[in-house]
Formats: sequence, C-alpha cells, structure tokens
Amino acid sequence: MNAHTPLHPLPVTPAVRLQRVVRQFGDNRVIDGLDLDIAPGEFVALLGASGSGKTTLLRSLAGLDSIEGGRLIVPEARSAVFQEPRLMPWKRVWKNVTLGVRDGDARSRATKALTEVGLAHRLNAFPTTLSGGEAQRVALARSLVREPKLLLLDEPFAALDALTRIRMHQLIIDLWRAHGPAVLLVTHDVEEAILLADRIIVLKEGRIADAIPIGLERPREKGTPTFNAIRRRLLELLGVDSGRQPSEDGQEVRPFRGLALAT
Repeated sequence: MNAHTPLHPLPVTPAVRLQRVVRQFGDNRVIDGLDLDIAPGEFVALLGASGSGKTTLLRSLAGLDSIEGGRLIVPEARSAVFQEPRLMPWKRVWKNVTLGVRDGDARSRATKALTEVGLAHRLNAFPTTLSGGEAQRVALARSLVREPKLLLLDEPFAALDALTRIRMHQLIIDLWRAHGPAVLLVTHDVEEAILLADRIIVLKEGRIADAIPIGLERPREKGTPTFNAIRRRLLELLGVDSGRQPSEDGQEVRPFRGLALAT
C-alpha cells in the first residue's frame, strides 16, 4: 500500500437505487417494498416467474410507470430495448436510430452507432426489409446513440432464433464494455442470465428472493461445474426441475445447449 492509498476506499455511488419501492395495480401489489442498488457499469439480470414483477420494475426504471411508494433514483440518461424493436416502418433506419436526438449531426451519429452494431450498410434501408436480428441491432443502436448511463433490456432476444441469440449475446457484451452503462436485463432464460450478468436477482411476488453474484471469468462456457451449480440454484429458486427451465408463458422447456459465449 502506498502513501496515497486510502485505508477505507470511498463507497461507489450507485447508478440505480431503489428504497422500499412499491408498485401496485388496484389491490394487487406487484412490487412490494423493494430495495436494490445497481453499481455504475454493473450488468444485472432479473429472473422470476411470470407475474413476479420483472417487467413492471423495468418499466418503472424507464419512467414508463409511476411508483406508489418508496424512493427510486435513476440516471437521467437512460434507454430501453424491448422484445419488439418498435421501429417506425415509414422512417429509414438511420432516422429510427436518431429519434428524439436534437444535438449534433444526427446522420453521422446514426452512422457511428450502426457501425458498432454491424449495420452501417443498412443506413438507408426501411425497417420492413430487415431480419429480426437486424431490427434488434437497430434498436440497440438507437438506445446507445444517447450514451445512456443505464441500459434497460426487456427480453430483447426472446423472439430470435437460437444462433442469432448467441450472436446478440456477444454483441451486447461488446457494446457494454465499449460504453460502460449499468445494465438491467429482464429475462426468463437462466442460461442467458448466467452467460451475461455480473449478478442475478431473482424476484418472487415483488420481492428479492435471492441475489447471486456470478464470479465466472469471461469467456464463459456452459456445462462447467460452477456454471451448472449456479444454474441448479437458480432453477431451485424458480421452483423448476433442474433438467428444465421455464418459458415466459410458465411452461417448462428444455434449454438450448449452444455455443459458448466468447468475450
């Protein structure tokens, strides 16, 4: 330790802080006194059965839903990507990317963002000509062009085929490393959460059932003893047999055993 090293490092101010947050619809309390901190640059995945409050929490963080109680602190610079890309079909790709952007040269900013996601050649295309994976990459470019401090991902890969999902996993890790936002990923895919996140939060009835740090080095590979142990623990918390994992509609499906995520 040198003379300039503090004996007690200063605490990091969280990018996101929830204190006793409540969200309810009528008599149904979906988020029930939730406490949660997300550090700057931390990648957090949120798991839970259908109705556990995952998407409600994300919408509250995005400013799309209000809360009835507690305190919620989020960065002003935040953006969200949903399962549906939500592109405007009558606008060219670059104009979709820069929706709401007022400062600077919008086209050059769109070009830079689309280059990052590998779609600079589709700058002038219309959304109807894009594949599902391309449309989601445009949605990612649109979210990152604003340089958010918090990136919210609500099942963004759920509608994609298995191989495209693997490519999108790699892309989101690359973009996260390049831009450094805090990330909250809502997913029902246990293996996806383990591959991507620094920490996994399991929600049950609007409360945190457990928070599991993922201490795996990247690149991560499915099937290792540590990976399997984390997977079993998460499935136990979700009330699912360890040989299966839940789909969003509550049914159980066999997990896809694909390629390792290279980062």
